[in-house]
Amino acid sequence: MSAIALPGLVDPHDLADDRQFSMNLARGMEVLRAFTADTPVLGNRDISDRTGLPKATVSRLTYTLTLLGYLSRDMALQKYRLGPGVLSLGHPLLASMQVRQLAKPMMETLARKTGCTVNLGVRDRASVVYVDSVRADRANSHLPDIGTTRPLLASSIGRALILASPPAECTAIVNYLKVHDPGQFDAHREAFEHNRKLFASEGYCMALGEWRKEIHAVALPIGHRPGDPALAMNCSLYSHRAAEDKLVRVVVPLLKDAVRELEEAMRIR
Repeated sequence: MSAIALPGLVDPHDLADDRQFSMNLARGMEVLRAFTADTPVLGNRDISDRTGLPKATVSRLTYTLTLLGYLSRDMALQKYRLGPGVLSLGHPLLASMQVRQLAKPMMETLARKTGCTVNLGVRDRASVVYVDSVRADRANSHLPDIGTTRPLLASSIGRALILASPPAECTAIVNYLKVHDPGQFDAHREAFEHNRKLFASEGYCMALGEWRKEIHAVALPIGHRPGDPALAMNCSLYSHRAAEDKLVRVVVPLLKDAVRELEEAMRIR
């Protein structure tokens, strides 16, 4: 399985001999990825520690990215935060996802019927990125937003994205996760194997507090046209309202109906 077929599942240093691969660009992207919602402000040393890049290299990259508008420099702290240029890159992708517009009314209906928060997500490396969300479960203290991430292996939506992949791609993703974070993989191996069987027999995935102990969720993959990104939809509830019986008996059938309706709207089936 080539790096092109599986974006993000490669170590840039493994491509050092690939004459078509721009290592400088890859390093710049690694600098941008070092920033998170939990750590929005970083200095050059922080970025160096997070990326493994030499501090001198990081200094050149942050200087360049700041001039290009992808980073903003906090003069008081002598540190950086992401700039407006990064935000402008994301909008064309979101706007081009017709599935978001088609899914919105179905997600709203599903949220109203189940009391769940309903999310649409796509895989990015070892994470799921939410590309849309309908917030019905106000008791959920982890209300998502567009662009927020969840761990691929610990979430029902991540497991659905993995298990719905073609066999070779599924194997490549799992192998990447084993190497990327062995501790995380071992912690969720048993639950993932249970989900593998559940998905094979029932067509959905479930997470009962593996990502956050107070959040329970079920998820289904969404059929897609060749070339389009693979997406999945989940329904999540705060745990005191999310008895497993309710998720299986009430939420899963309604989620399956919503996904089927969305696929028909996309002319997948």
